[in-house]
Amino acid sequence: MNLSPHSAVCCIGVLLLGAASPESQKTYTNNFEQAEVGKVPDDIMVLDGPFAVREVDRHKCLELAGDPIGSFGALFGPEGIAASDVKARIWAASAGKRFPEFGIGANDVGGYKLILAPGRRALELRKGDQTATSVPAKWSTRTWTRLRLRVRSKDKKTWTIEGKIWPDGQPEPREWTIRIEDREAPSPGKASIWADDFSEQPVRFDDLGVMPIAGERK
Repeated sequence: MNLSPHSAVCCIGVLLLGAASPESQKTYTNNFEQAEVGKVPDDIMVLDGPFAVREVDRHKCLELAGDPIGSFGALFGPEGIAASDVKARIWAASAGKRFPEFGIGANDVGGYKLILAPGRRALELRKGDQTATSVPAKWSTRTWTRLRLRVRSKDKKTWTIEGKIWPDGQPEPREWTIRIEDREAPSPGKASIWADDFSEQPVRFDDLGVMPIAGERK
């Protein structure tokens, strides 16, 4: 059977799509450069808070306004994921002795969260709203900070939850900064971003990413 050039291209495209793994299809990234300013992209599920895309220094990001003050969050990425690797970079600012808190999460609203709390000079791992452990952490106001949270299990009996932070523009640390283990399997869900704007300054989110983990990864 002879195919026209157009038909051949279509067939190749179908074959390539069919060859893509389910995992690769669920990997999610968003740098907001294609998003409309003043709105929330359709793939971001706002739980609460005045989020909107803004253009800052000729780059777009998702911004949480500093007014009103509260605890706000949003979900993103594929649904139904138990083991995942979540990333983001976040900009925040203090005001006098008032500091924001911000971070990322996995496994929906009640899942694990990696939260930077500059007022306590701490990096925290939380399960739901409860702090499971914390370590000392440094932070500079009005800068971008990169965060990474990984939830995984080798045997589906014990789950390892670990996180790290580092200044934007610096190499990612090889070692994880904070870690806990949990024998209770997490509920599958989406990734998340969180902020408490206690300083009444905007909190900005960019370079969101979530990759489902199948098997062991480093």
